[in-house]
Amino acid sequence: MKTIFKAMFLSCSIGLSASATYAQNKVVIDDEASNGIVMVTIDKAGDEIVRIMNESQLPYIHDPQAPRFLLMDKQGKFALGIGGYVRATGEYDFGGIVDNIDFIPADIPASSKIRNQFQMDASTATIFLKLVGHTRLLGDFVVYTAGNFRGGGKTFQLRNAYMSFRNITVGYNYGGFMDLGALPSTIDFQGPNGAAFYRATQLAYTYKGLKNFRFNASIEAPAVDGTTNNQLSIAQQRMPDFTAYAQYGWNSNSHLRVGGIIRSMTYTSTESDKASSVTGYGVQASTTFSLGKKWQVFGQANYGKGIGQYLNDISNLNVDIVPNPEKDGKMQALPMLGWYAGLQYNICPRVFLSSTYSMSRLYSENGYPNDTPSSYRYGQYFVANAFWNVTPNMQVGAEYLRGWRTNFDDSTSHANRINLLVQYSF
Repeated sequence: MKTIFKAMFLSCSIGLSASATYAQNKVVIDDEASNGIVMVTIDKAGDEIVRIMNESQLPYIHDPQAPRFLLMDKQGKFALGIGGYVRATGEYDFGGIVDNIDFIPADIPASSKIRNQFQMDASTATIFLKLVGHTRLLGDFVVYTAGNFRGGGKTFQLRNAYMSFRNITVGYNYGGFMDLGALPSTIDFQGPNGAAFYRATQLAYTYKGLKNFRFNASIEAPAVDGTTNNQLSIAQQRMPDFTAYAQYGWNSNSHLRVGGIIRSMTYTSTESDKASSVTGYGVQASTTFSLGKKWQVFGQANYGKGIGQYLNDISNLNVDIVPNPEKDGKMQALPMLGWYAGLQYNICPRVFLSSTYSMSRLYSENGYPNDTPSSYRYGQYFVANAFWNVTPNMQVGAEYLRGWRTNFDDSTSHANRINLLVQYSF
């Protein structure tokens, strides 16, 4: 144990000196060089390329870092990065299990003879391609595709595919009704059960012309999951989802965001010759801010109707719209809530600790659920972890999770999990 702590202390010291060395040794490619393609490491790329790479880096622990190697023209105006990470986790459940590779309280069985479970996972290993550059017409532009191996049978699955230029984003990307920068760090790939997290094909515009403020609006492809019966079915959707947010940031590590979403969810009924729809909406407030040089606070609250698709825990329940027990042939959007609060302590640039508590809740309306009292009512999620960036490319971590699932009949089941992580970025 003493040896491990000595290594972590040495790692902190090396990290500080390495940052200084990087700043001193950076090489800029000569703009007057002849045409052609060269392969360089990120530290030898041109200033413009490095700036765009850094500004387009998403503030999410499970997103890959800037690529280690680049293919670029000798003028340093265009660069294609190829990178990703290999990520392996070991998981052990005790005192109850979660029937999922991710720690999802909604998937805690109501009763199970199995109280312990061992799993290993490498399916979140990620590969990406990222093209960046600057032109007079497009300004700073980014073309990005990424995927991991979470498709059926651990096949490759697309996770992001978008282009961004002049503050416009088009393609498949993280949705507008969420805040990547306010998400806490977890080894658990899903994260806090009350967090809003999803991806959608979208057209989004971000306005950054007002100092310290950012405004965003998007049109997103709808996805509706609901509970149906012999009378009701979910139809093709007729309207996109509309999202918007406003954000105020007072330094690079601190901001406050408020946002919202409105959606129309279409269904058909045997009681009517025409399609019907239910309106859903959501409001969100999120923040992250520094307390001195060592502490970082994270928090988010989401409330609305018919937004189950976007909340981590509730998205597994198919409750965007459900039958209305009081009206035959009608569906309804239930109220729901999700929130979390977390705290991170940075021991040094390479080592940090964090802890988060989260809750998601589904509310009853018009007698729902009238005949399934054992259905999900709310879930709780607690996590505490430690991360060590052994080198700039290698990270290890350990994590403890506890989850509770409580049903409408007040029955409660719980689970515990220990996660271990080894990740190498390239």
